[in-house]
Formats: sequence, C-alpha cells, structure tokens
Amino acid sequence: METYKGCKIPKELYYDIENQVWYRLEEDGTVTVGATDVGQTRAGRMVNVRIKPPGKHVPKGKPIASLESGKWTGPVPAVIEGEIVERNEKLFDQPDLINDDPYGEGWIARLKPTNLERDLKDLVTGDTALQRMKEYIEREGVECKG
Repeated sequence: METYKGCKIPKELYYDIENQVWYRLEEDGTVTVGATDVGQTRAGRMVNVRIKPPGKHVPKGKPIASLESGKWTGPVPAVIEGEIVERNEKLFDQPDLINDDPYGEGWIARLKPTNLERDLKDLVTGDTALQRMKEYIEREGVECKG
C-alpha cells in the first residue's frame, strides 16, 4: 500500500479519481465498492449512509449510495454498472467505519457487474492511479491523518 501526504492508496484497486471511489475485483466475479481515504478525509466524519438494496440494478453513472457527513452530502456514483448483491449493513449503525477503515470494514456495496470489461476502461489502477491520486491530492490540498 502506498501512502502520500498521509493518504493510503492501495495500488491494486481501481479508482474513479474525480469522485474518490474505489473498486476491488473479487474472485467470485463481484466488485466491491468504497470511498477512498482521500474522499473520506475531504468529506469529514460520516453521520449517515444510504445504500441501494440488494437486487437493485444500478446503471452506469447513477448512485450506488449516498453519504452524509457534518459538512458534506453526496452520491457514490457507479462507474461499474451492475446489480447490487450485498450492502454493508454495519454502515447503517456505524457510518464512520468509512472514515476509520475505508478499504476494509468501511466498504459500501458489492456489485455483480453487467459489462466489466467496458467499465474498467473508465477507471485507473496501479502506477497510473497512484500518479493521478497524487495530482488530485495536490490540486485539492488534501492531507490525510494517516
């Protein structure tokens, strides 16, 4: 895992840099979705989370979930289109798991992708993701607590 200005950036994930959303490809063919360390830092402590229910189809560009902190409310848009197969029920009682463990216990939902090959082209991973994330951190003046 890489760290830049205190922000954790796992290189193996796929990223929607502008929306600060990560995607992890699972062995069973599903995709786990969450908010990045940079995203949760910018938003502040989460106080409320709404996540679409399992069985719901989420078109590309539409929200999988919405997050609310004391200073920010916004969607988690789907770059990867698919059907929600699981949502992180823990977040309803502990929304700040997103802040405390954004890449682990703070995951948001799991999707069964409709057209993964097409949608992965709109995300970045590896060294490209690391470079783009560093540029975003510099541009937005973000510093994570680490």
